[in-house]
Amino acid sequence: MSRRYFGTDGIRGRVGEFPITPDFMIKLGWAAGCVFARSGRSSIVIGKDTRISGYMFESALEAGLSAAGVDVLLTGPMPTPAVAYLTRAFQASAGIVISASHNPFDDNGIKFFSAQGTKLPDEVEQAIEAQMDLQMSTATSDKLGKARRINDAAGRYIEFCKSTGGGNLTLRGMKIVLDCANGATYHVAPNVFSELGAEVIPIASSPDGLNINEGCGATAPAGLRKIVLAEQADLGIALDGDGDRVILVDHKGEVVDGDEVLFIIAKALRDQSLLDGGVVGTLMSNFGLEQAFKRLGVPFVRAAVGDRYVMEELARNNWMLGGESSGHVVCRHLTSTGDGIVSAVQVLKAMSDTGSSLHDLKQGMTKMPQVMINVRLAGRVSLQNNAELEQAVTAAEECLGDRGRVLLRPSGTEPVVRVMVEGEDEALVNQICRELAEKVENILSALVS
Repeated sequence: MSRRYFGTDGIRGRVGEFPITPDFMIKLGWAAGCVFARSGRSSIVIGKDTRISGYMFESALEAGLSAAGVDVLLTGPMPTPAVAYLTRAFQASAGIVISASHNPFDDNGIKFFSAQGTKLPDEVEQAIEAQMDLQMSTATSDKLGKARRINDAAGRYIEFCKSTGGGNLTLRGMKIVLDCANGATYHVAPNVFSELGAEVIPIASSPDGLNINEGCGATAPAGLRKIVLAEQADLGIALDGDGDRVILVDHKGEVVDGDEVLFIIAKALRDQSLLDGGVVGTLMSNFGLEQAFKRLGVPFVRAAVGDRYVMEELARNNWMLGGESSGHVVCRHLTSTGDGIVSAVQVLKAMSDTGSSLHDLKQGMTKMPQVMINVRLAGRVSLQNNAELEQAVTAAEECLGDRGRVLLRPSGTEPVVRVMVEGEDEALVNQICRELAEKVENILSALVS
């Protein structure tokens, strides 16, 4: 059954354009409330990032949920993973996050969490969409849902994040530059690291509703890099607008992406005989990560791009660690979703346990040169069962041997095929990618002309 509103990461779009409108959010709150209330009286946690539109959508969702007879627990601005944690802590029926993650302020979206702090099962999303087709009604006055604020939400989450480093982690003597992306972590993350003993220099920690992710955060670490070097800091930590991603900068100013973060955490767990099973990456994870895990004897599998698919693969294998190069890392043994602060704490714990710098810890993985060319077509076309295309990919793979890989990946939103090649020899990678992209364009253009 196809979904009309829910994508792989909730519902997202431009504010004021359907479905990111107040009237839709009231109906969505009511529909979700009706579905969750089927099992009896329920409560739902609502958190948001710092976008100005969050106030509007928070009120709309609250009204819809109340009309359905569901109680509402409001956290105010709070990271996405904090809402997942608080949903579990308060034994709520579900959690809702109002956020568009790393997107600009004029986008917004809705993410749902189950009572276990995980993404909603498909059947629940489908039930909510089916309820949206019905005429909205209001519970009788004595059955309306009540709303209250969780006044200690930030403090609860700060203590949880600190606890994931173990009882004896101290960051005394460490200087950290912390980029909060003017987002949901602005009042949480600085406290986590300073209370663990670090000297924290916060930047992009003054949200005004319009500056979230603007030239800062995990998607724009250039400013963080400059300050790390100027302050001679031990490292820099960049979170995104809703706090589920992290990108680091070492003391030499080198950016450490999600693949390297995943490697550092996995190796630290493995060295302490604590890594249960293997690691999940995605189709876009660097080939160097796969090679590094092979050398360590750690099983590694790739999921489709998107944290939803990483979580599904982790659950299927009952493994504890996975993530994406974008910095979305899931420490499943500690929490139920990707968490930028928790991931950073795990890296800092590895630094503390080994007495090594971030720069030294990442040396066990060598990133391979990776080139991607977007081939734009006149229309969408399937890549399946195309012998000519398969032959072209096979020829490219043979040129790389076991020292690289090739990936063709259609865009999910536009008529574009992404041609990605990576390997040890940068010149060869560039050449193969150009030649393969040209072949892909010629082969597929003939099918849509």
